[in-house]
Amino acid sequence: MKTLDGLKNLPQAWVVFFGDTDIAWLKILKPGFRHCAVLMDDGQNWITIDPLSNYTDVTVHPFPHEFNLPLWMRDTGHKVVPAQITRSMRPAPIGIYSCVEAVKRVLGLHCWQIITPWQLYRHLRKTENLRTFGRIKSSKGDTTWEV
Repeated sequence: MKTLDGLKNLPQAWVVFFGDTDIAWLKILKPGFRHCAVLMDDGQNWITIDPLSNYTDVTVHPFPHEFNLPLWMRDTGHKVVPAQITRSMRPAPIGIYSCVEAVKRVLGLHCWQIITPWQLYRHLRKTENLRTFGRIKSSKGDTTWEV
């Protein structure tokens, strides 16, 4: 698999899973896993990419870089899972646009079988267990593991 040149310093990413929804038909999805978004740390800024039903919200947050946004999101009751960004020359498979598909495109994840936030969560947790990328450092410097 070819990778794009010049992208050695890819940002760190986390996927955040939400349980709340105002869209009635999303209530059929697993509680706690009805929506997902991406948090990114590019080394200078915290960036969120939140694919909503009517638009995609991309925000560069004015937080100091020392602020641990993934830990804060976890502490406010959301599931937060670290994710690896992959860049390849292989095109992504065709998929129905959803928050999951948008997150998969940001991450470069080309798994057509993943269509719900719960499936994405399980996939990311499985790949997290295969590597030690899954640590979230707390503001006190100790390491915590997402459950």
